[in-house]
Amino acid sequence: MDRIAVLVVDDEESVRTFLSELLGSSGYQVRCASSGSQALEMLSGGSFDAVLLDVVMPEMSGLEVLRRYRSTGGSAPVIVLSALSGADDAVRAMKMGASDYLAKPFGNDELQDVLARALGTRVPERQATAPAPRVVLTPAEAAAEARVLISTSPAMRRARALVERIADTDVPVLLLGESGTGKEVIAREIHARSQRHGRPFIKVNCAALPGELLESELFGHERGAFTGATAEKPGKFELADQGTIFLDEIGEMAIRLQAKLLQVLQDEEFFRVGGKKSVRVDSRVVVATNRDLEKEIALGNFREDLYYRLNVVAIRLPPLRERREDVVPLTDHFLKKYGKGFMTNVSELPSEVLHAFSDYEWPGNVRELENMVRRLCVLKDPTLVLDEIRAGGRAPASAPSLPTSFGGGDEFSPPPSRYVDESARVFAAPPSAHATASGAGVQVLEMPARGVVMTPPPVMTDATPFNAVAPQRYANPFDAPQPPPPPPPAGELSLKDIGKRAAMLAEREAILAMLQRTAWNKRRAAGKLRISYKALLYKIKECGIIDPRASAEF
Repeated sequence: MDRIAVLVVDDEESVRTFLSELLGSSGYQVRCASSGSQALEMLSGGSFDAVLLDVVMPEMSGLEVLRRYRSTGGSAPVIVLSALSGADDAVRAMKMGASDYLAKPFGNDELQDVLARALGTRVPERQATAPAPRVVLTPAEAAAEARVLISTSPAMRRARALVERIADTDVPVLLLGESGTGKEVIAREIHARSQRHGRPFIKVNCAALPGELLESELFGHERGAFTGATAEKPGKFELADQGTIFLDEIGEMAIRLQAKLLQVLQDEEFFRVGGKKSVRVDSRVVVATNRDLEKEIALGNFREDLYYRLNVVAIRLPPLRERREDVVPLTDHFLKKYGKGFMTNVSELPSEVLHAFSDYEWPGNVRELENMVRRLCVLKDPTLVLDEIRAGGRAPASAPSLPTSFGGGDEFSPPPSRYVDESARVFAAPPSAHATASGAGVQVLEMPARGVVMTPPPVMTDATPFNAVAPQRYANPFDAPQPPPPPPPAGELSLKDIGKRAAMLAEREAILAMLQRTAWNKRRAAGKLRISYKALLYKIKECGIIDPRASAEF
């Protein structure tokens, strides 16, 4: 049996390398193209069983590649790779003949599932030669196979006890807590301890897809339901039949879909997109959110009846800063998990690192701690991690030192006292005799608070008037005004065009506010906005936003 050939088309080398290694290890034959023109050349000269196509690429977009490929008679399944902000592009791609889509970032299981659907019954040789038999576990064995839940704090012990009490029931569960607190771990623990443990556990991120695609993803669609629907597709609820479906970020779901979800919870049946027959399912529903749903109800963003239907059992997970006794046990666990691949003969971290971990606030919670330990295992240099923790994430390396509010904090606070007092602050003037005598000889430059213009102390000479005012030299570059948004197209606008422009203006304000909070650290802003870095760059360009550092003068 010939190996299944997959073409990966993406302009980012890291993505191509990752997908090539991942699919190669699964038994696929992988070739890569770094541009749309190269992809079309390879498609015309070779035979591929499937294509993974990125939508946003320079020179020639993925949509144009798809259009040209289909216009020449290309029939291989094309799976579109789209970011959150590329939702409209993903919808257009499906209408142009794409077989399926994947929202970035995605995991190995999601990629394998999408390829399996696109290829039908065909599977790589490596997977076909050793089919995994279904193993029926006892409840005790299922609990042992559950995701590791490490905690000694009273709050987490109460959460674990509640999980044990409700696991064998089929009531919906609402998981509340900040991002990174372990809501998915708890959801998997509930599934593993339940009588459904031998059945599928299906996770869906409601924030990763727009309403049109999320409806098809959850409930499936019939053949011919829309342009590009060349075959019927079962939804996640059908795949989770007799098992558990985990809806993450439920607070991001559109109101229209919330009504359909409510119907599923009440009647245990639904209609596929374009379907005429109802589909009955028996799935346990576990949902999670980092939003305050009661506030969302007051704002009209979440249905009150759905909230009460989901809020049968609510488990609130505390942030890591409220259970500091868990920091060291979690650190030991992650060290064992990642140390095997990167570090040898290391069973514990230096006490200085552990003390720093215990004192840190962990705004990213357990996920941030896990990434920090992984970074430590890779770099093998505790000083780099300690420097990052001591900086507190308030002054990114790519931006000048700013007050806390510009470094990502939610509220403004004055610069830490570890710099200098107001009376002792030294600007860009020659070192004073006091500094030279004390051996310091160090000049400290500090950015002002937003809206404040700093001036260096005047150098007094005999010719300087007593009441002379020094010129303004140090203005905060982030105060530079932004150009107006792109103008609307000429002529009368349709309702759809008006809606698109209103959405663009709202996105522009949200992106500008987040960039200000993160001192224009775009990667950090993308993470807080829950979109990919590449998608944020695209939105910045689309909304006509200018980085003030590009023209700042100091």
